[in-house]
Amino acid sequence: MSSIVVDVATGKVLSQLNATERRYPASTTKLMTAYLALKALRDGDVQLDSPVIVTRLAAAQAPSKMGYPAGSVIRLDNALKMMLVKSANDIAMAIGQSLAGESEEGFVAMMNAAAERLGMKDTRFINPNGLPGEGQHSSAKDLAILAVQIRREFPAFSGYFDVEAITNGKALMKNGNKLLGRFAGADGMKTGYICASGFNLVSSATRDGRTLVAVVLGANGTIERERLSAAILQAGFETDPATKDVTVEDLPVSSGEPLDVSDYICSQVGRTARANERVEESDREEMFGSPYLTEMKRPPVTVKVGLGGASGNDLVAPGVSIIANFGIPIPTPRPTPPVVESVENAETPEPGPSMPNPSKESAEPAVDAGTAATPSREQPLPTADGPAEKPAAVNSYSGGESRLRFPLGVRSPMAKRGPRLDSAARFDLRPAAFGQRETSPDHATN
Repeated sequence: MSSIVVDVATGKVLSQLNATERRYPASTTKLMTAYLALKALRDGDVQLDSPVIVTRLAAAQAPSKMGYPAGSVIRLDNALKMMLVKSANDIAMAIGQSLAGESEEGFVAMMNAAAERLGMKDTRFINPNGLPGEGQHSSAKDLAILAVQIRREFPAFSGYFDVEAITNGKALMKNGNKLLGRFAGADGMKTGYICASGFNLVSSATRDGRTLVAVVLGANGTIERERLSAAILQAGFETDPATKDVTVEDLPVSSGEPLDVSDYICSQVGRTARANERVEESDREEMFGSPYLTEMKRPPVTVKVGLGGASGNDLVAPGVSIIANFGIPIPTPRPTPPVVESVENAETPEPGPSMPNPSKESAEPAVDAGTAATPSREQPLPTADGPAEKPAAVNSYSGGESRLRFPLGVRSPMAKRGPRLDSAARFDLRPAAFGQRETSPDHATN
């Protein structure tokens, strides 16, 4: 595992273990998505009721998710609560696209630019939600830098990070951060999990006006994660920052590939260890085996969320809950084909440069009547009622369907079949007496 505790006011590192080690952030990535959304709110680029549209790409994201269909419209403030409490991957993608002109690539560029500006030198993002993918990594140190900046820059929005539960009127969705309501002063922030990362938690707590941020990456289960987070936060509150000299920005930069713990976390050994931990939990007097955690015996404080209620923009009218047929192209009618005139109605073409003009006298000398060629007698075309006297091979019946096609109004010479080519010659190539019977006539067919 890796961990760190930082005093928000001074930036002093109160404790750390492998804090610069590169790891997979998983859903703690959503803290950067939230940071950019809050920055846009502060700068006046968006409002709390600005519409967040669930695109087809957002709706296709893997769980955890709200599961709204493409075209659903959510207020930005409700979308932030869904993302931070439910850890909804679809809503994180929708928020990112709404802030970057419906472009995931554009928002990822914004994320990485902000990470560079904040000094998160071990971090690279590839999507707004933290779903696994090549090239995405961070560290406990960098996530602590991000969490500290959120608490410093947006104190008015800190309430978005300590919501204990949300409901859409049908289901109750509890926050995965089990420090909320159980650790004294806990007020944020975000959980994360994929096989390669293990169980991650960026947490915060405030006591007597002093706020600390803690990061734990790579724990084997939520019980172990929350127990360690509570322990290092408690130790942090008992530490005077004046006795520390190193700030979180002073920690060195790491390098190389992120540590992948999936071989243990998602192995049978890892699963068995987590199952045993849950069995032991039922017999413990202290919650999660920690003296700093207490059982929450009240219902979680729940906030209602849902679709609709957003202001309008260029893509959606105010108050719309879902855009009908969102993302489906509107069929374009084909143009009406031009009318083709029949041969009888076709106009006589104007004489061109290469065509003789019968209205003008020919410049050629007259041909002697005696030497003029006698025109041949015009032969009529064969018709269905009057076939050619001697059928050509193309007009002969070949035993199959002809592929010849003739223009409309022209009668085909094949309308009547000509005589069979083999009608005059009947050759029997079978061996003598093969299949013959005395009563059968010559050349009999079955």
